[in-house]
Amino acid sequence: MRARSEALALLAGSGTADLAYRITQVALPLVVLQETGSVAATGLVGGAAGVPVLLSPWWARKARQWVDSGPRLAVVAAFSAMALATVPATAALGVLQPALLVMSGLLLGFGDALSNPGRSALLADTGDRWGPDKAVVLLTWQDGLRRIGMLIGPPIGAFAIAAGFTDTLLWIEAAAVLVAGLLACTVKAERAPQEVVAPSIRASLQGRPDVLYGWIARGTGCLTWFAFTLGLSVIGAQRGQPGVYLAAGMSGYGVGALAGTAVTLAVIRRIPPVPLAAVAWFVMGLCWIGMGVWTTPAAVTVLAALSGVTVVLGIAAISMLITRSSEGAERRALLSGQSVVVSASSSAGLLVGGPIIAAVGAEPTLIGAGALTSVVALGILLKKPHQPSQIPGQVRNLDHHAA
Repeated sequence: MRARSEALALLAGSGTADLAYRITQVALPLVVLQETGSVAATGLVGGAAGVPVLLSPWWARKARQWVDSGPRLAVVAAFSAMALATVPATAALGVLQPALLVMSGLLLGFGDALSNPGRSALLADTGDRWGPDKAVVLLTWQDGLRRIGMLIGPPIGAFAIAAGFTDTLLWIEAAAVLVAGLLACTVKAERAPQEVVAPSIRASLQGRPDVLYGWIARGTGCLTWFAFTLGLSVIGAQRGQPGVYLAAGMSGYGVGALAGTAVTLAVIRRIPPVPLAAVAWFVMGLCWIGMGVWTTPAAVTVLAALSGVTVVLGIAAISMLITRSSEGAERRALLSGQSVVVSASSSAGLLVGGPIIAAVGAEPTLIGAGALTSVVALGILLKKPHQPSQIPGQVRNLDHHAA
């Protein structure tokens, strides 16, 4: 019962903080534009926040192992809340400057690099105490709550802005992050006395080739994600329907991802993780190709919904690989590595996406991005599957895992 209550507290905190983030995404650029008058400054917080995450394999090797309990996660949450509150506080004082935006983003990035994998590791550890394979179930629910936030957060933010609560939303996000940390305070640490050396991400991958294959498939999907978001935005603008195609795609993707959460909970224990992840991103690539060939709002909505289902299945498969084959310090290192893969590949895609679309067009870019994603996933699927290594003491679950 204690594990269940701790899991619910972690999920509630994660869902609350992420919903607040999705709502505030709409408000932050407006506040920055209003205070600085600079369009270029609107992305400074988000851009700066990605830097510490990308560099975390070097600076966070020991720091991420420190976040192994609810109270310590709450300390990091308080730090992140302070970073978030910097923007509305300086805006209220009339001293908001680009340098302060960069500082806020960097501080927030340091907090995110520790709190995101730390919360996921705590949730997985709680699942281990709850029952066999509950870790991947809880991580899937965490991802499902994130998808709900993606779906309902922006409309809530738009409504609040229309009602005149733009600055207030930024304070609400800081408060939500702090509350999420406080909710985690009841979660105790699961410390192993023999863990005296903080493993690197590379060292934690040794003996776990399946996790690496999963990261390659997911990283390729994140790299080509720009073709979906930027590509649909450009198509809408070129066809005199700005926002229509992207709205259709994101709505379909959100609904599909929510449906995928339910599907995942039903099938994740019945299909080997590596083939499941490979098939998931193979189908997602085909969806990108379909959008490039049949570019209508209706077709985009249906194909985006299908891709939403498959992506959730793929992410859950990788979570299962990590939770079944690691624990403690190595699990935190692997979850940190996964965050770096997602952030780095997404950032690289956005960096090169604009020039690629400008050079060859949005529809060919969707087709090419889909082909690349599918080819990489197919290569992993055709490779001889590896059996993930078992963590000490996990032999008790072998019969269940084989099901």
